[in-house]
Amino acid sequence: MVDVRSPGEYQKGHIPGASNIPLFSNEERAAVGTVYVQQSKEKAIELGYKYVTPKLDWFISESKKRSRQNSIAVHCWRGGMRSKSFAQHLSENGFADVFVIRGGYKAFRKHALEAFKTKAEICILGGYTGSGKTYILKELKNKGAQIIDLEGLANHKGSAFGRVGSGEQPTIEQFENNLFWQWKDLDLQKPIWVEDESHRIGLVNIPMNFYNNMRQQPVIFLDIPRQERAQHLVNEYASVNKAILEDSIRRISKRLGGLNTQKALDHLEKNEFFEVAMITLVYYDKYYWRGLKNREHNHIYPVEIKHIDHSTNAQQILNYHESIRVQEH
Repeated sequence: MVDVRSPGEYQKGHIPGASNIPLFSNEERAAVGTVYVQQSKEKAIELGYKYVTPKLDWFISESKKRSRQNSIAVHCWRGGMRSKSFAQHLSENGFADVFVIRGGYKAFRKHALEAFKTKAEICILGGYTGSGKTYILKELKNKGAQIIDLEGLANHKGSAFGRVGSGEQPTIEQFENNLFWQWKDLDLQKPIWVEDESHRIGLVNIPMNFYNNMRQQPVIFLDIPRQERAQHLVNEYASVNKAILEDSIRRISKRLGGLNTQKALDHLEKNEFFEVAMITLVYYDKYYWRGLKNREHNHIYPVEIKHIDHSTNAQQILNYHESIRVQEH
């Protein structure tokens, strides 16, 4: 699949897996749009051809790199002139099967966002910070369960420390596209496990329809001792650059309080990571518990777990979830 929109349009959001072979650069697209508004459609088309003509051979060579057996699907914003002209050019230069996506990227976006309105059995995996929920999700998947790793899709761990060890986040639009790309392949009649999240994960938002569905579901809450969780965080974060950890601590300084913030920074300076984790977990545990209390009490199912063992804990959760389903039916 080839997306012929400008690089800026593609970067903001695109169909997962689609390659970008832009008909116009960002600057060229802006210039064509200006001429269209200030002069006429005919003048805009004339300028467009002026920009496109030198690139005709490049369009063919780039399309050949991305096609299978000279078969290719093309789209622009609305399936209009850009994609149709590009497709015609390919058809006239050796491509056997060329398709234009009806409605273009706009139609895909509408379809993706509508899909999140479909109700499904979403199973919420909750628990205090440091419970290893992301690792448990992966173990659930290994055991045959359906999962969506929202933090993985967002490239963020959902806290002040969320960006630690992570790369750049996708745009909100691309996050929604990537989420839909997983959602469309799941069996919505069977349980789908996701981690309990707030509406916002770093700089991206969970689509509102999907989030509302999450909020209506019961939460299986992992109750793991703070010491166990602190050690898990040490294992995960102790090798990270201390300057990044210091910045993350300062981000929650108002909530930690001046004294606790200074204690945490002093322990960090001495490489006493366990003590740092214990201090910050006091804040995170209170913060998470406040959010949990906003849910209906009978929709929270606590599971006491003594140790961090992701595979064992995943199996215990599956067993517990099955027992809940049996009781409800």
